[in-house]
Amino acid sequence: MPRVTVHRRAYFNAAHRLYRKDWSDEKNIEVFGKCSNPNYHGHNYELIVSLTGEIDVETGFVYDLGKLRNLIKKEIETPFDHKNFNIEVEEFKNTNPTAENIAVVIYNKLREKIPNHLDLAVKLYETPRNFVTYAGK
Repeated sequence: MPRVTVHRRAYFNAAHRLYRKDWSDEKNIEVFGKCSNPNYHGHNYELIVSLTGEIDVETGFVYDLGKLRNLIKKEIETPFDHKNFNIEVEEFKNTNPTAENIAVVIYNKLREKIPNHLDLAVKLYETPRNFVTYAGK
C-alpha cells in the first residue's frame, strides 16, 4: 500500500519572552535582542501537523483528519491560544519558549496521542519568514 502524508494546519496566538533567569538583563538583551523584552511580545503562530503512513484499505485514510483537527484543538490550540508561554504554560516554566522548544513540546504532546505506526512531523511558523520543523529524535 502506498505511503502518503496528510497535513492539518492550525493557528494560535501567544506571547513569550526569550531569556535565561540565570543571566543578567544585559546578557539576555545581547543574546536575544528585542525578543527579551521584559514586557513580553507575541506572535500569530501557524502550525502544520503532518502524518505519514499507509492508506487504510477499509477507510481510504492515512488518519481521519477530523480526529486530527480535534486532537490539535484539545492538545495545542486550547492550552496555548492567547496565553503567555512563560507564565501560563507549564511546559515553559523552566524552558525558554523559543520556536524550537515550542515545536518539540507540540510534537511530544501529539506523539503521545498519535498511533505509533504513523510518522509525525510538526512545522511551526513563528513569523511568515521564521519557522522550524521537528520530527522527533
